[in-house]
Amino acid sequence: MEKIEHIGIAVQSLNKSIPLFEKLLGTECYKTEEILSEMVNTAFFKTGDSKVELLEGTEENSVISRFIAKKGEGIHHIAFGVENIEEEINRLKLSGFEFINDVPKKGADNKLVCFLHPKTTNGILVELCQEINAEN
Repeated sequence: MEKIEHIGIAVQSLNKSIPLFEKLLGTECYKTEEILSEMVNTAFFKTGDSKVELLEGTEENSVISRFIAKKGEGIHHIAFGVENIEEEINRLKLSGFEFINDVPKKGADNKLVCFLHPKTTNGILVELCQEINAEN
């Protein structure tokens, strides 16, 4: 794994949370994006070599909306940037980790993503993400 790519934070409202995080981080939101397949709106902030991603559910039955209903707003996941997501999936499977989705899918911010199951990562939802380029 190369670095912590971003920390995902579940929020009720991007409209309320974006100004709060702009003040907190001292930087502007550089990108918002809707991911229809996940029923989520996202907002990104750069902070050093990493990012913060705010996640707002767009439907009551979305993963983010259910997370907030159960646990409230807060840290949802930590994402690690990888150079080759397929190799990392295979390496981690051989090490005994289980995945929620072990076939990478297109995520926000021009990334291929997959998630490890929290039951094999001490209760932490871990995302692997690889920059999408012309080769993949």
